[in-house]
Amino acid sequence: MWKLYKILFFNTLIISTMISISAYSWFSMWMGLEINLLSIIPLLKSNKNIYPAEASLKYFITQTLASIIILFSIIESMYISEYISTNHNYWFMMMMNSALLTKMGAAPFHSWFPEVAEGLNWMNNLILLTWQKLAPMILLMYNLNMFYFLSIIIILSSVISGIMGINQTSLRKILAYSSINHIAWMLASMMNFKMNWFIYFSIYSMINLNIIFMFSSLNIYFISQLLMSLSQNKLIKMIFIMNFFSLGGLPPLLGFLPKWLTIQNLTLNNYYMLSLILIIFTLITLFFYIRLSISTLTFSMQETLIKTNKMNNYFMITLNMINLFGIFICTNLFNIL
Repeated sequence: MWKLYKILFFNTLIISTMISISAYSWFSMWMGLEINLLSIIPLLKSNKNIYPAEASLKYFITQTLASIIILFSIIESMYISEYISTNHNYWFMMMMNSALLTKMGAAPFHSWFPEVAEGLNWMNNLILLTWQKLAPMILLMYNLNMFYFLSIIIILSSVISGIMGINQTSLRKILAYSSINHIAWMLASMMNFKMNWFIYFSIYSMINLNIIFMFSSLNIYFISQLLMSLSQNKLIKMIFIMNFFSLGGLPPLLGFLPKWLTIQNLTLNNYYMLSLILIIFTLITLFFYIRLSISTLTFSMQETLIKTNKMNNYFMITLNMINLFGIFICTNLFNIL
């Protein structure tokens, strides 16, 4: 049950993001980001254990540092760039982009992200993985004239997330490193055609909602718990496997569509090397998705022939049916349009 203060701060969280993405000036944008930061800290609070307090403190320090850099770069670019060369202004814009990338958790500014995700419950993780990326990414679109800088960020995000995610046993850290990999794809998708980013972010958020809703309802946080919980219900096991395959971008599922559009956009604009690097290192993340899925199928076979209770959560089933059949709906819809 949500308390009154959580409803209040959740509303201000949404409003602050809208203020940031609809601001006419950099200062209004910074103000929206600050309201957003002050709104999410009370939402991270939990009376059950002390880990959310540590995670929220790490989150607060990192986001405050990024906000200071944004404010500094705004002031310097406004008042000093008029008297100094444009090359100087370029470095301040790079500082602002770096601060925005820190806010969303892109590599190499990602160190705080898995640590914060590890200390939060699943609903707070859902906010951190989806909604909190919305404002920094849209603000990054206003200043996308640094192709080489963004290419380095994209390559580092895909490489680091693939390598660091392999040895994880915590499902929250696996989803955090997966999110860093998807940040690389989102940054690549917004380079020439902004609509690709919107499609990618929407589909990624929906798949994350499915997975986190399932983990939250089963109350599991580690791979060992996952193997025991999923072996009791074949329907949940099948939905779980399909969701992770969709998150990895396997072709029959909806998660393949945004990656398909991104690769098409990159190749049409002659970014062949960037698309090749993204595809190669996404295979590493797909490896630990498949490792999770295969292990639930083969390693811990605790299934029983006794009839168990059926899953009656129609909201969860409906979301997953949209996810599984979404690519057929989208392709037919695009053909009609």
